[in-house]
Amino acid sequence: MTAPAVLPGDIARKVIDPHAYAEWNGLLDTFDHIRATTPVAKVQPDTPGLFDPFWLVTRYDDVMRISKDNAAFLNNPRPVVFSFNQAIEFSRAATGSNMLVDSLVVFDAPVHPKYRRLTQDWFMPRNLARLEGELRTLAAATVDRMIAAGPEVDFVKEVSGPYPLRVVMQILGVPPQDEFRMQMLTQQLFGGQDKDLSGSGMDQITPEQVVQIVAGAVKTFEDYFAALAEDRRKHPTEDVASVIANALVDGKPLPARDMAGYYIIVATAGHDTTSASTAGAMQALANDPQQYARVRADRSLLPGIVEEAIRWTSPVQHFMRTAAEDCELGGQQVKKGDWLMINYVAANHDPAQFPDPRRFDAARSPNRHLAFGAGAHQCLGLHLARLEMRILFEAILDRVAAVEPAGEAARATSTFVGGLKTLPLRVTPA
Repeated sequence: MTAPAVLPGDIARKVIDPHAYAEWNGLLDTFDHIRATTPVAKVQPDTPGLFDPFWLVTRYDDVMRISKDNAAFLNNPRPVVFSFNQAIEFSRAATGSNMLVDSLVVFDAPVHPKYRRLTQDWFMPRNLARLEGELRTLAAATVDRMIAAGPEVDFVKEVSGPYPLRVVMQILGVPPQDEFRMQMLTQQLFGGQDKDLSGSGMDQITPEQVVQIVAGAVKTFEDYFAALAEDRRKHPTEDVASVIANALVDGKPLPARDMAGYYIIVATAGHDTTSASTAGAMQALANDPQQYARVRADRSLLPGIVEEAIRWTSPVQHFMRTAAEDCELGGQQVKKGDWLMINYVAANHDPAQFPDPRRFDAARSPNRHLAFGAGAHQCLGLHLARLEMRILFEAILDRVAAVEPAGEAARATSTFVGGLKTLPLRVTPA
């Protein structure tokens, strides 16, 4: 039997180093090298016991295959996000589970489809259409505030952070006075590796410190949403919070931990990822004035801008899967129980699927990116993300004649959910 392809230590470290994900071009160089030489390769720890070895999957076709085959590649029982063993042990001790949060992304069939059906209709385009008026009002107000704060602004702080946050908080029924708290908790949950987003101020955060930051955020989220659910059981409305609070699966209410996980995944993934895609789109347009002018004159390009931004940024940078059976993948023999990382950054920059993948191209077609995942676990809120981005950029294009960089943008230091944490721009009102 052929020995498995094992990544050299210096390259393997970059795959799990949050600082490497903050250096975008260098990260893409690393994935280009891996994809071209060993598209499926083993990542092993330098220090025994630091983390469990896993297969890194970088090629688009392989990531698509794994994403769609939910019988052969499971979200359980291993963690669905890369974790050091210390973090997994902490989670087991605290919750009895490999993950601090049990949500839609960790469940397999038959549980997953039952839970997903609870809110799936709410997030379909025909239902979301009733939100368009509110979204347009919110988008216009957000862009007006940005212009008033200009001419130089941090787009993340003024626009791409608060706008999708307010959208998701509205559909969850979270009052405006709690939004800042929700944003901080989300940044700690997804950006615990980043000194700015976690609030730690430390450049080198240990795995133990990261898991403590994340665990604190999870506990605060759980307490907050337990109170919200209790209110919605007594006073139901038409928001998503009421759907979750009063949901029945097999005739029974959701267990408290599962209900908390449902709220957390909607509240956090629903805005942090859209914020990243929105900032990425604006960064690309600011760096290409001709493309900005073109889309401003031809709004039919807007859907392409949105889709390309989501591919180009790939905010959810990876998920993990567990092999349910022996299989061959990319010339490697994967065994039952093996852990695999499907890396969306690598897959969405695969030149075999996306010619000149580092170029932001609003007219790219087809654009079958994997930033929303695929198959049964495809992002529940993808239609909402597209709708709110399109409406926001309509407002920007109406009110902003030109935009250009006003300094260096900075990326989050995170292996899981990535994107820009600052984007200095100079804005010229229309």
